[in-house]
Amino acid sequence: MESTRPDWDTYFIAIAMMAATRSTCLRRQVGAVVTRGRQIVSTGYNGAPSGTAHCLETGCLREILGVPSGERHEMCRGSHAEANAIAQAARMGIATDGAALYCTHEPCSLCTKVILNAGIARVVYMYPYPDQLAVRLREETRVVFEAFPQAKAAAAQEWILKIIGSMK
Repeated sequence: MESTRPDWDTYFIAIAMMAATRSTCLRRQVGAVVTRGRQIVSTGYNGAPSGTAHCLETGCLREILGVPSGERHEMCRGSHAEANAIAQAARMGIATDGAALYCTHEPCSLCTKVILNAGIARVVYMYPYPDQLAVRLREETRVVFEAFPQAKAAAAQEWILKIIGSMK
C-alpha cells in the first residue's frame, strides 16, 4: 500500500495554502504557518488589521494607484501573512525564537525584517516575490530562506484535494 503521508515541509506548506484561503486581499492570497519542534504555534493570512474594513469592502489602494508588485508596501492597508502569524504568536505569548515559518509566497522586505527580529531560524516559501531589498537583507543573515520545490508544491495541492475529496 502506497503511503500518502506527506513529509513535514509538505504538510506545513499545505496548511499555509489552507490559511491563504482566508485572505481578503484582492491581489494575492498568502498564508503562513509558524512552527516550533514540528508543532504549529500560529497561522496567518494577508488582510486588513483586526477591526478595520477589508480590501474586499474598500478596494485596493495599490491597484487604484497602479503600484507594481514588490514596491511601496506601506501603501497597502493589509498586514501580510508572515507578520500576522508572528503577531498572533506574540499575542498568545508564544516565543518564535528558533522557529520555522512556512509561507505560500517569498517574504517581502517588511516581512523579512519582522522575521529576522522575531528570531525565526528557517523560512520555506512556494512562490517568488520581486523584492530586491528583501534578498539583500537575507544575504546579511544566517536565517535559512529556501524555495519549496514546485513539483512538491503541486503534490501538496493534490494531497489537499485528495483529503478534501475523501471527506465527502
